[in-house]
Amino acid sequence: YLLTKAREIKEKLSERERIKFNFSLNGKNYSNIITRFDFEKIINVYLKKTLDVCNDALISANLSKKDISDVVLVGGSTRIPYIQSEVGFFFNQIPKFDVDPDKVVAVGAAIQADNLVGNDKTSSVLLLDVTPLSLGIEIAGGLVEKIINRNSTIPVIRSQQFTTQKNGQTALSLHVVQGERDLVSDCRSLARFELQGIPPMAAGVARIEVTFEVNADGLLDVSANEISTGASANIRVKPSYGLDEDEIIKMLKSSYQYAEEDLKSRVLIEQTNEAYLLIDLVESAIDLDSSLLCSDELEKINFVIQDLKNALDSKNFVKIKSLSIKLNDETQFFAERRMNQSIQSTLKGKNVDTLSKD
Repeated sequence: YLLTKAREIKEKLSERERIKFNFSLNGKNYSNIITRFDFEKIINVYLKKTLDVCNDALISANLSKKDISDVVLVGGSTRIPYIQSEVGFFFNQIPKFDVDPDKVVAVGAAIQADNLVGNDKTSSVLLLDVTPLSLGIEIAGGLVEKIINRNSTIPVIRSQQFTTQKNGQTALSLHVVQGERDLVSDCRSLARFELQGIPPMAAGVARIEVTFEVNADGLLDVSANEISTGASANIRVKPSYGLDEDEIIKMLKSSYQYAEEDLKSRVLIEQTNEAYLLIDLVESAIDLDSSLLCSDELEKINFVIQDLKNALDSKNFVKIKSLSIKLNDETQFFAERRMNQSIQSTLKGKNVDTLSKD
């Protein structure tokens, strides 16, 4: 009853500046006056949310308001003058009024249903399901590597190769996440599984192909395959489980709000990962071939390594970057000596004829 009365008042306010209303409820009579201005203040919060969604849609489609040729208002509430004027102001154009806002959704749904059952094979009108948020996995440093970007048409399949971080690593833990932020802590965790049976190799040598596939039902299949051995593991999840529209909008807004902050975090973490890997490679090389270095050379390299470790503790990007470059430069001669030693060891005891046959 109250909803019916509210609708009547709303419809009358589209034509008048103020309405005096009367109604009875539970034996009591109620009477009051509401103005169009009062009503507009009530609905303004919902209108703002709608326009925020329009703005997000433009950003996602890489379009500007100038790229929109026509604006069609859909639904009975678009008859409200305030909505018409605010939408027109947002898009810098007068919305179209030559379609019935109550029928346009039903007509569109009927056209799509007709296409889906195959009645009209020549129609160019087609509605496609898309992924509402990006899907990816966690990589070193708590970063997200996106494999399927949001708004990808379903069904979709994407693959990407990864590798190991440690020498002799025989297993890889995979964490599947959903969201638009750069840090795993700011995204939605979907699943975890482990790939075992990776051959023990030096860090960065193994090749692990991770495949994400979203089928027509919206289910996500994630598989990991070590290329040299065929070792594999997989898991299936439903990305939309427990996810409502408000949560999606909230996650998208946070990605825009913290975009600059996220970029700075990603750059720092990526540089930190590179520095740790460089230190690990140099220290491993020293353990194996320290005999190729004199005491002064070894001391100088260790000094730079310690400076870089101190910079990593301070999380100072500029210092980490500059000291990483310095360590790389200071160890070039060492890498060359190791390479020469390896070549000499390979050639030892072999003549030209043997090498030609090899």
